[in-house]
Amino acid sequence: MNHSNHVRLTPSELTPAILEGATVYGADDDKVGTVDHIHGANGTVIIDVGGFLGIGAKPVAVPMSDLDFMRDDDGDVHALTTWTKDQLKEMPEHMD
Repeated sequence: MNHSNHVRLTPSELTPAILEGATVYGADDDKVGTVDHIHGANGTVIIDVGGFLGIGAKPVAVPMSDLDFMRDDDGDVHALTTWTKDQLKEMPEHMD
């Protein structure tokens, strides 16, 4: 996917209502997960990695600064990160 024409979200748009459910693409532009929720006031993003249709997915925590959120031509929000799916799978499971 060519992200060069996608519009980056402004800081005021980085809210749970907008970000939850966003697809996360990794360093190789493959889908690596989905934003499950935003945790705490510090903006930690919980990403569900692996699984199928949300079943068996592993939640992992990453700093919001590791994600670049943007809107595609259809208005759908997604994120880019330098993490690969394998790196995210190796992270400890996040427990609420």
